[in-house]
This record gives sequence, C-alpha cells and structure tokens, in this order.
Amino acid sequence: MTRDVDREETLLRQIIRGNRAAMKRFYDTYSGYLTAVCSRYVPDKEDVKDILQESFIKIFKAVDTFEYKGEGSLKAWASRIVVNEALKHIRTGSRLKVTNMPEGELPDLADDREPDFHEIPTPVIMEMIRKLPMGYRTVFNLYVFEEKSHKEIASLLNISESTSASQLHRAKAQLMQEIDSYRFKKMAL
Repeated sequence: MTRDVDREETLLRQIIRGNRAAMKRFYDTYSGYLTAVCSRYVPDKEDVKDILQESFIKIFKAVDTFEYKGEGSLKAWASRIVVNEALKHIRTGSRLKVTNMPEGELPDLADDREPDFHEIPTPVIMEMIRKLPMGYRTVFNLYVFEEKSHKEIASLLNISESTSASQLHRAKAQLMQEIDSYRFKKMAL
C-alpha cells in the first residue's frame, strides 16, 4: 500500500513534468483548503475566486522550484502563495484600513481576555473572523494562523509594530464580544 507521502511526492513529480491530470488532482485535493485560507483574509467570494486562480497559476509556474521537505510541505507552500496573493489583493486599492498609532502606544481596551473558542463550531468561528474589519482580520490571521511576529506583520503590511499589536488587540476584543454574544444566544435557546 502506498503511503500518503509517496503519493504526494509522486503527484509533485508528475506536476513538474507537466502532467495535466496530476495538476487537476492537485487542484481537486487542495482547492477547498486553499479557498478556506483565502477566505480568512478576503470575504468577497468573487475576489477569492480571482485570487485562487492567480495563486494556482503561480503554483504551477513555480512548482519546479519547490523543494519537497516531507508530508504537508506542498500544502504549506501552496498556502503561503495563497496568503501572499490575498495580501497583495488587500494592499492594492487601499483595501487595508488600519489606524497607525504612535510607536509604543496600545489602545485602551478593557477586555484583555483571550478568545476562547471552546465548543463553538468551526464555521461559526470562521464567520466571526470574516466579520472583523479588514485591518483587524488581516493582522489576526497573520499572527494566529501564519504565526508571524508583529515585526514580520509590520513589514508585510507596511505598518508599525505597535499598529500591528493594536490591530490584534482590537481583533481579539471584538472576537470576545462575538463569542460572548454567541454563547448568550445559545443559553437563551
């Protein structure tokens, strides 16, 4: 029986050779996941489709430069391309709205709790994140899902580190309000 790793490596080799059936298998295997990744950053479905199309073109053009590092590395590499394309989309047309704060200042927000998503269905959590304002959502996703530091986020988005920190802080505060509201509604039923 062939292991998943062997199948992934075999698929990669076939794609590099230009095998269209392998490209379709790759698309069928990863498009759902990559759509979800993109949707964390960009809420508009038409924009997501455009970003994914551009991402798959880049993936297939650059796949021969990809260095396979074991199971999951292909998926992670494709995800980074999608995130970069989503960020490029956000940066164009001034879609990213953040409030730059002076270095060292954090916003005055009373709620310092961390969002507790325990027992909240994943689709509900993802919808809460999608509802965040663009700046909050972008920084939150980069910090939480992509595990970027505030320094890295600041560089990616051309903002200050303190602005990144404040956007994350405000995103968490808004998510806490959404979580509290969701739990209150569930208890009321």
